[in-house]
Amino acid sequence: MLEQLGTIHPALPPGAGLLALLAVAVIINLMAKHVLVRAVRVFAKRSSATWDDALVTHNVFGRLVQVVPALIVFAGAPFVPDLPEGGVQLIRNVAMGYMVLMLTLALTAMLSAANAIYAASPMAKERPLKGFVQLVQIAVWIFGGVLIVSAVLDRSPLLLLSGFGAMTAILLLVFKDTILSLVASVQLSAQDMVRVGDWIEMPQFGADGDVVDVQLHTVKVQNWDKTITTIPTHRLITDSFKNWRGMSLTGARRIKRAIYIDVSTIRMQTEDEVDHFKHFALLKDYIKTKEQELADYNAGLATEVDEEVNRRRLTNIGTFRAYAYNYLKKHPKIHKGMTLMVRQLGPGPEGLPLEIYCFTNTTEWAVYEDIQSDIFDHLLAIVPEFGLRLYQKPAGSDLANLR
Repeated sequence: MLEQLGTIHPALPPGAGLLALLAVAVIINLMAKHVLVRAVRVFAKRSSATWDDALVTHNVFGRLVQVVPALIVFAGAPFVPDLPEGGVQLIRNVAMGYMVLMLTLALTAMLSAANAIYAASPMAKERPLKGFVQLVQIAVWIFGGVLIVSAVLDRSPLLLLSGFGAMTAILLLVFKDTILSLVASVQLSAQDMVRVGDWIEMPQFGADGDVVDVQLHTVKVQNWDKTITTIPTHRLITDSFKNWRGMSLTGARRIKRAIYIDVSTIRMQTEDEVDHFKHFALLKDYIKTKEQELADYNAGLATEVDEEVNRRRLTNIGTFRAYAYNYLKKHPKIHKGMTLMVRQLGPGPEGLPLEIYCFTNTTEWAVYEDIQSDIFDHLLAIVPEFGLRLYQKPAGSDLANLR
């Protein structure tokens, strides 16, 4: 039959042979997709392992199957009747290039599947490998691209690689960001600077939230308003940022806020006021200890003790400071194993700052704000009990009362 086609036109026998070869390749490809790949997917679903599910999700087997029709074309090209030697070589070269392309796709998909399997493990939060996997994928694509070109052109890969020496400067320029990101990824991983799940602040990029992804070129941060900020990886090395991981690991969050006292209300306390404060459960021990300390000091003054200006006495600001400290010390939601103090800062135009410095026993934001608000609600409300007044700038109502 092929001889009869040859009598009609010389190109018909090789054309018919090529069509038959392609038809066989397509039929086998369809059979492999609908039988083998489906069988693998069913097996993966029924299996209790997770690695096979990742391979199916990233279509590793589907890409490996694509090698089969190319292999049939590669092997069957020499048997096509009346096909010139040059045509056979060209078809085999293209088929070989296609096989390398599919194997490259399968290998990169396999790397993505491996990263997905690793990302599901607890270790991935401490040591993310996504950036390194992407780097390996780039290397695979470069190597695969060289092999594809060498297969199609029927030239040695070493010959193509030898020409890269003259292109080094161009390659460095093209892959500048990739090289910077590679170095940054190595440093971030080696020094454990950023993990997935860390809360970081980087005001220059408007980032304030949790790290959700660490890639080769970018780090994605989900801000508290659910927007996503993308930061170049190398900027985490060259620029400064704040990582709140230490707070999360300790299980405590700092309260550092001052109450501003009107300096004109600070004074010595009378005996009646001291007796009144003895009824405060949080001040009983403080008053007793302080009275003994002052009595011992005043006893050494001899004749000068008769003058009030020479004697040490309790002050309302000192008593309030002791009250605030004991209140925090007894508070059930304040971390007792970390720094806790109530200190005076230097007086200024806004009065005398009395700073509360302590840590809550939780890092949950909403709960932390409730604890902080409850503490200051109480302290601000009880300030007048000590004869003190809070400082604030005059409001409109204050100016109206001057009339």
